[in-house]
Order: sequence, then structure tokens, then C-alpha cells
Amino acid sequence: MPITGECFCGSIKYQIIGNLKDARSCHCSRCRKAFSSQASAYALVEPNEFNWLQGSEKLTSYESEAGFGLQFCSRCGSTLCGTYNGELHGITLGCLNESPEIEIGYHIYVGSKAAWEVIPESVKTFKEGCQ
Repeated sequence: MPITGECFCGSIKYQIIGNLKDARSCHCSRCRKAFSSQASAYALVEPNEFNWLQGSEKLTSYESEAGFGLQFCSRCGSTLCGTYNGELHGITLGCLNESPEIEIGYHIYVGSKAAWEVIPESVKTFKEGCQ
């Protein structure tokens, strides 16, 4: 069964035909700013299993010097997906309409998490990226 997602205002919609994988939450200062939250919630998707259904012309892209980027709605600002060297890399879990039947498996860059965030001890964490 396909998984669908959309931005907050509903201008941009997408569909995933396949399985999401490697769900993670990143707590670095850049993700906190990009997602306006304590962390990101993100999963990888194969580009050939992802299709924009509506509104892709409303996407705005940002790419860092390292080649990682984000695409978000130019109308409401919802961060929809991540890119690497201009290609789709993964999606933000918060914009999904259905349950993706995946759980966040680990938390990365907890060494730079916000001081006000408390991560339960039972959660798999990495001080920096995945090792």
C-alpha cells in the first residue's frame, strides 16, 4: 500500500511506493533549526519509489556546501524531504499521512542536543553520526 505525505497547507503532495528504511532522529544544531524542533525525524527512501503528486513547482530547495539539502514548501514552509547532491535522499516523517510502519531506530548527534531536551536512557544514541 502506498504511503502519502503533504505539506501543512496541502499545496504539495507526494506518494511513496516501497518501504522506508533507516529511520533516525538527528539532534545537531542545524537539524534543530531546519526542522524548528528539538530534532529531526527522517527516513531514507529510494528515489525511484517516490513521486510528487501535486505542487512540485512550489518546492524551494536549500543545499549546504557538503551537498546535503532540504526541500520545503514555499507557501507554508514545511520541510518535506532531504537531498544529497541534488537527488532525493529521504523524507521527513512528520509530513506523512499514514503510519509508515517504521520506528526511529537511533538518535544521532546527541552530543550537541539542546540543553533542555531529555532523551530516555533506553534509546540508542550516538554522540555524533552513526558508527
